[in-house]
Amino acid sequence: MQVKYLSPEEDCSVWNAYVLAHPKGTAAHMAAWGRAVYKSMGHPLYFMYVEQGGRIRGLLPLVHVKSRLFGNALLSMAFSTYGGPLADDDEVLALLDEECARLSVKLKVDYVELRNMDQAHADWPCKDSLYSTFRKELSPDNEDNMKAIPRKQRAMVRKGIKARLRAEIDETVDRLYALYAESVRNLGTPVFPKSLFWQMKEQFGKDCEILTVCTEDGQALSSVMSIYFRDEVFPYYGGGTVAARHYAANDFMYWSVMARAVAERQCRIFDFGRSKNGTGAFNFKKYWGFEPRPLHYEYYLREGQQIPDINPLNPKYQLMIRTWRKLPLPVANLLGPMISRSLG
Repeated sequence: MQVKYLSPEEDCSVWNAYVLAHPKGTAAHMAAWGRAVYKSMGHPLYFMYVEQGGRIRGLLPLVHVKSRLFGNALLSMAFSTYGGPLADDDEVLALLDEECARLSVKLKVDYVELRNMDQAHADWPCKDSLYSTFRKELSPDNEDNMKAIPRKQRAMVRKGIKARLRAEIDETVDRLYALYAESVRNLGTPVFPKSLFWQMKEQFGKDCEILTVCTEDGQALSSVMSIYFRDEVFPYYGGGTVAARHYAANDFMYWSVMARAVAERQCRIFDFGRSKNGTGAFNFKKYWGFEPRPLHYEYYLREGQQIPDINPLNPKYQLMIRTWRKLPLPVANLLGPMISRSLG
């Protein structure tokens, strides 16, 4: 067995085939995700894989993110929820680990972060109480899916229906980005560059879909970008205006994604993505009847380093968050991409 690297400019069809076939593969492991980050942010991308007899036995996509504000790290996968190592067995995983350690020394990073659904290394430092993910099996009958939503949350979906909201599929990222930018500014978070959204759409092609919710008179209230992977739908980047709450537009939006995924794509799994435990987003997903599943973020640390704490719940970022919420939207949209590209 040999450890090799695949250039993001090369044909990645064999890489993608392995991800699609692996039981723990996710959209974040697909070459399209890494390429989108690489092309929009400019961060070095390392598609590491183990080969034996001309076939892939395991892989690990890594992004090198280096900044004065947030440190120097290898992330698998940056700007995503998942993306840790995929391997046929422990021997292959050990080879990926060894190469990961070698690369981390070469690049002089402070740490390597592997974003896993399930723990892969019992002896690695692990953060498993910060984030949870929410995944649920769907019925092929959308009437059953509606009934499966808890009563109070179902009432919010019906409120959006009664308000005659419309779900529209966008071919450009313009409305999504405007709504997303406003939403994250209100949360005190720097917005990602628009080029990331364009690249996600470009790289995933027909497997990337943007759904925007509008009022009867055409006012856009909320929007979300979903990635389709195997028989799963993964609504990821989304946002809405303050007025969206009045119309229950976000509730209607996620129901529309779910219903469309079943009717148009025969999806079986709805992946609500990660949320920080104990936050409003975490509770919102529980209200939909989804059970939280702890995520296991594992770390290979340089000697003397500790597990990083780069998240909005860290008290040292609270002043920045409060200040950011007060910025005029054009200013936040100008400055945000300069900062957010280093967050990972």
